[in-house]
Amino acid sequence: MGDVFLDGFLDALKLLPFLFLLYILIELLEHKTAVGRLGRAITGKFAPLIGGAAGLLPMCGFSVMASKLYRKGYLTVGTLLAVFIATSDEALLVLALSSLPPLEKTYTILALLGSKFVLAVGVGYLVDLVAKRFRTAPPLPQGGGEHAAHEGEEEHDGHMCGEEHGADEPSVCEHKHESKWTVYLFSPLLHALEVAAVVFVFNVAFGLLFYFIGQEKVIGFMQGAGYWYRPLFAALVGLVPNCASSVVLAETYALGGIGFSALLGGLVTNAGFGVFILFRDGKKWKRNLLILGATFLLGVLFGYAASAIEFFI
Repeated sequence: MGDVFLDGFLDALKLLPFLFLLYILIELLEHKTAVGRLGRAITGKFAPLIGGAAGLLPMCGFSVMASKLYRKGYLTVGTLLAVFIATSDEALLVLALSSLPPLEKTYTILALLGSKFVLAVGVGYLVDLVAKRFRTAPPLPQGGGEHAAHEGEEEHDGHMCGEEHGADEPSVCEHKHESKWTVYLFSPLLHALEVAAVVFVFNVAFGLLFYFIGQEKVIGFMQGAGYWYRPLFAALVGLVPNCASSVVLAETYALGGIGFSALLGGLVTNAGFGVFILFRDGKKWKRNLLILGATFLLGVLFGYAASAIEFFI
């Protein structure tokens, strides 16, 4: 059981640099800085493409950064889904270190990366296109996101006093008399440590769940499931916002318990800690459930599509 706490601590520690850089980036975006003026780059026409490429890197920090930037209004929902779909967490590392034959291992990793990238970019652009078509309100200014200025609001040091902020962040107007060291260093570090601590708690909770259920039982259950049930069960495992879920999926595949289609479906659903960061905004729980449901349905859909291709080839 001690390994559960150690793994939870190490995962939170690995996430800390991403969180720290993320909060620094947010401060730079919200102030009148060169980075703030270039904020449109992450909301431009190449955003889903960039998001899909970033999500392929075997680091759970990118899904966390995408969730936070989406909550702040700097990413579109299509770009967020592109990152979520492309994310594989630790699965790629598990596959690379598995006992699979070198040729099969290489083929699997390349096929997984290629499939997830194409699906991520395609879904990202399609969702943004549909969202734009059905949008009734005028689009928000580039780089302003949900924090775009409203008429009559007073501006202080590049921030707008009327901006809304999450419960885990101080109002921008509280920053107007603070030093740059506080705004760009100490405040981001404090927020990063707070989020990392909560991630540690939830990571340990999910780790204990896998510990008491038994990872071997989860793998055995998936191995014993029928061919046409495996994509569904893999997608359900992928819903767990924890590194263990991607590890279980990759290990089950390496042991021959599931095929490539189920692995793809489960990893399309799995977005690591990004889902957890998304649900920290309790006021938007309906929107968050819709996004989570979309990733699950996409995972099941792509898993079954790949199963049909495997079955008939």
